[in-house]
Amino acid sequence: MPSQPSKRKRADDPAASTESLAAEKTRKGKRRRSKGYTSPSSYDHLPPLPDTIIPNLLCLFVGLNPGIQTATKGHPYAHPTNLYWLLLHASGLTPDRRLAPSEYVSLPEKYSLGNTNIVSRATKDGSELSKAEMVVGAGVLDEKVKEWKPEAVCLVGKSIWEAVWKWKHGRGIRKEEFKYGFQNETENMGRNNKDVGFFDGAKKGSKNQEGEDGKGRGWDGARVFVATSTSGLAAGLSRKEKEDIWAELGGWVKKRREERKQLIIKGKGGIVEPVEKENDVG
Repeated sequence: MPSQPSKRKRADDPAASTESLAAEKTRKGKRRRSKGYTSPSSYDHLPPLPDTIIPNLLCLFVGLNPGIQTATKGHPYAHPTNLYWLLLHASGLTPDRRLAPSEYVSLPEKYSLGNTNIVSRATKDGSELSKAEMVVGAGVLDEKVKEWKPEAVCLVGKSIWEAVWKWKHGRGIRKEEFKYGFQNETENMGRNNKDVGFFDGAKKGSKNQEGEDGKGRGWDGARVFVATSTSGLAAGLSRKEKEDIWAELGGWVKKRREERKQLIIKGKGGIVEPVEKENDVG
C-alpha cells in the first residue's frame, strides 16, 4: 500500500519553523508574560541597541523596544519566533532573500531601510513598559524623523501607533479611527511646515526635502504606515492577514525604488536626468 503524503510542513522549511515556534510561544505566552510595568533598573545591565539610520531612507521601521534576546545579541528582532525578517522578504522589502538578524547592518545601504524603536530600553515584553514612556518616546521618534527624513515610517505594531496618536492628538485613538496601512497625509511624522500638504510642490521622484532656493519651504514629513506586530506573542491576526498588510508597504517600496533608479528631478523646470543605481536591489 503506497504511503500517504505527509500533511505536516517540512522541518527544514524556515517559514514553517518560524511559524511553529511562534505558535508554541503563543500557547505558553499566558504563563510567561510579565505581569506589568518593570523599572528600567531591572534590565540596565543589557547594552543599548543602536539605531540603523541614514539620511533619506525609503522606510524607517519603528519597533516597540528591544526584547531580551535582541538586546543581548545586538540584532533587531533577534528572537527566533519573531516574523520581522520573514515578512520583510515575503513582502518584497528584501526581495533577493530572507536576511538573518545579524545582517541588519546591510538594510540602510543595500535596501534603503532602517530600524529604530519608540522606547530604547530593553524589557522581557511590551507589558513591562508604561504608556507614558511610550508617548514620550513618540516625541523622540518625531525628532529622529525630522532629522533623518525618511520617505515613510513603518510602525511595527498597533500599540506604537496608539502611542504616536496620543502624542499627536492628546487622546487615545478611537476604534473607528484605527486602520492598518498608510495613514492620512495629515498624520505625517517629522513635518516642519504643517501648512504644506505632502504632495504640494514636490515633484514625483524627488526626495521630499527643502527647495533648492534655500528658503526652507519646509519638509512635508514622512508618510506613516501602520503594520502588524511581528512578535511571536501577537496572535490576533493570521500569518496570511499579516502578509497581506505588509505586502502593501512592499509594493510601495518597490515602486519608489524603481523611481529613484530611473529619475531625478532638478529645480523648478522639472528637468529629468538618469540617476546612478542607488543600491543593488532590483
